Amino acid sequence: MSSAPYVLVTGGARNIGQAISLRLQQEGYQVIVLDINPPEARSLTHHYQIDLSDGKATTTLVKALAEEFAITRLVNNVGLVKPALMEEVSEADFLQLMHLNTLCALHCVQALSPVMKAKGFGRIVNNCSRVVLGKTERSAYSASKGALLAMARTWALELAPFGITVNNVAPGPIATGAFWENNPPGSPQAEKIVNNIPVGRMGQPEDVAHAMSFFLDERSGFITGQTLYVCGGVTTGLAPV
Repeated sequence: MSSAPYVLVTGGARNIGQAISLRLQQEGYQVIVLDINPPEARSLTHHYQIDLSDGKATTTLVKALAEEFAITRLVNNVGLVKPALMEEVSEADFLQLMHLNTLCALHCVQALSPVMKAKGFGRIVNNCSRVVLGKTERSAYSASKGALLAMARTWALELAPFGITVNNVAPGPIATGAFWENNPPGSPQAEKIVNNIPVGRMGQPEDVAHAMSFFLDERSGFITGQTLYVCGGVTTGLAPV
């Protein structure tokens, strides 16, 4: 077994998750990716293909990985959007997002926290979203990510005595395939978003990965229960995105 620390990244095969996984790999971590899809980056060889909305399967796998690799770092990154106006949100879609975006994180923390407590050290970072502050057509997504953000504050208090920190990274407009799928390039909604980013550019997945890396660092032990918006300034003032 490698002496390098292990970090588990849910949804780490593509988009922001891939950028996080690659950044952590470059920093010397042993990255374990859980994703329903195989990684696009060939260097991400430590991958387990799993439907993370399946709570029982997720718990079983993460417990086994925790015992085998003594994992003390976790990135709860997996997420699904499904935009819809409030009147059009279906119960099935709402529950799907809660299971994948929120319950999955709870299952992973429950499975890994015993190892972290035994080690007296742990780092947990959730990929939330700036939509927790409000955005149209995001009822189910904002509910799932808002719940995740709130749970992290509770976890931070419960786990602090064991040397475990829990924080959130909340991205704003990030140029991923998922973003452009929901906001087609050249469309009025995409132009509105891009033109109202104070720093004058779209965020890149690597911007989010940088923030994740900070919270996962051993030296970040005095920071817990916090949310860092990686948004190019759109959460400052009234930027309409």
